Amino acid sequence: MKSIVEFASRFGAKIALNSEFIVEKQQRFYLLNPRLRAIARSDFYCAGLYLGKVKNGVFFPSFNLLKMLAEVAQNKVAVDRKAAWLFICGRDLFRKGITQAQGSQRRGDFTLVMNEYGECLGFGKITNTVREAQDNTVVIRNVLDVGDFLRRET
Repeated sequence: MKSIVEFASRFGAKIALNSEFIVEKQQRFYLLNPRLRAIARSDFYCAGLYLGKVKNGVFFPSFNLLKMLAEVAQNKVAVDRKAAWLFICGRDLFRKGITQAQGSQRRGDFTLVMNEYGECLGFGKITNTVREAQDNTVVIRNVLDVGDFLRRET
């Protein structure tokens, strides 16, 4: 639970999750409602809402968690249609593709990347501030995007 809260804070978000509903299994975190938790066996493969996992001390979020964070996070950027497509193809974001920036937006912070419809496409690490960067300067390094699932080899 601590790793989820710490991860959320990197976006300037405070997330309130009831620890009674969080189940950790093999360093993977699930959110289960009381009825599901009552009937879930201890050897379940997957139950409830998957939130993410800890691997080698680093938290890797699920897109479910990113969607939850998008509602409360301070650090967000909105991108135009072309930048959104490039981002979900694994590319970094240039200044010219960013239409709006919220939050502190300091170098080294994480920021959520939102499309023109307010949907969370993933997140990145800020390398340059939006205010200071030139149009052809990388502002956000892609860390995780929704296209990752399609690009993964099994």
